[in-house]
Amino acid sequence: MTTATERGVDRIATAGAGALEQTGRIVQLFVDVARQSVVRPFQWREFIQQAWFIASVTILPSALISVPFGAIVSLQTASLIKQIGAESYTGAASVLVVLQQASPIITVLLVSGAAGAAVAADLGARTIREEIDAMAVLGINPIQRLVVPRVLAMVIVAVLLNGLVAVVGIAGGYFFNVVVQGGTPGAYLASFGTLAQLPDLYISTIKAAIFGLIAGVIACYKGLNPKGGPKGVGDAVNQSVVISFLLLFFANLIITAVYLQIVPAKGA
Repeated sequence: MTTATERGVDRIATAGAGALEQTGRIVQLFVDVARQSVVRPFQWREFIQQAWFIASVTILPSALISVPFGAIVSLQTASLIKQIGAESYTGAASVLVVLQQASPIITVLLVSGAAGAAVAADLGARTIREEIDAMAVLGINPIQRLVVPRVLAMVIVAVLLNGLVAVVGIAGGYFFNVVVQGGTPGAYLASFGTLAQLPDLYISTIKAAIFGLIAGVIACYKGLNPKGGPKGVGDAVNQSVVISFLLLFFANLIITAVYLQIVPAKGA
C-alpha cells in the first residue's frame, strides 16, 4: 500500500516526465519547420493569407498600446533621471528602453496572444476533425503545408510590427517628454544620438524575429496536439498563450544578457 508521500513523488515524477516529453516534441517541431521551410513548392498562398490575417488583428492594437507605453517609459525615466541631475539623457534612456525591450515584447505579446491563439484554435479544430490525419494519408505533409506558412508569417509580421511599434512608441515618448514635461527637443534628440547605436536596432529586430518564431511554433504545436475533443482545443489555446509568454520572457532575458556582453555600450 503506497503512502501519500509516495503518491506525491510519483505524480511529480510523472509531471516531470511529461514536461520533458513535451519539450522534446516542441524541439522536434522546430527542427521539422526548419527542414520543411526549404522544401518546394513553398505554400505562398497560405503564407500570404496568414500574414494578412496576423497583421490585420495586431497592427491597430500594437499602435494603440505603444503610445501609452512610450509615454509611461518617458515619464518614468525622466522622473528618475531628474533625481540624479541628468535630465539631458532622458531621450537616450527612454528611446533605448522602447527600442531594445518594449517594442519586441509588445509586438510578440500581441502576435502570440491574438494571432497565436487563432492559429492554435484553427489547427486544433482541423486535428479533432481528423483533417491532419487525412492529409498525411494523402501524402501531404501537414508541417510543410500548414505549419511552415503560419510560423514564417508570424516571424515576418513580428519583425514589421516591431518597426511600427518602435516608431510610434518613440514618438509618444518624445511628445510627452517635450510637450507634457517641458523637456528640450534638442537635448532629447542629442542624447539619443550620443548613446544609441546601430546594433540596438539590430538586436530589436532579431528579438522580434526570434520571439515570432517561438510564438509560431508553440501555437502550431498546441494546435496539432489537442487532447479531449473540442474542450481540448480550448485548453490547447490557453496553454499555447501561457507557454509562449513564459518562453518569450526567458528568451528576452538570455538575448539581452548576451547582447550586453558582446556589444559594449556606446561611449563606454
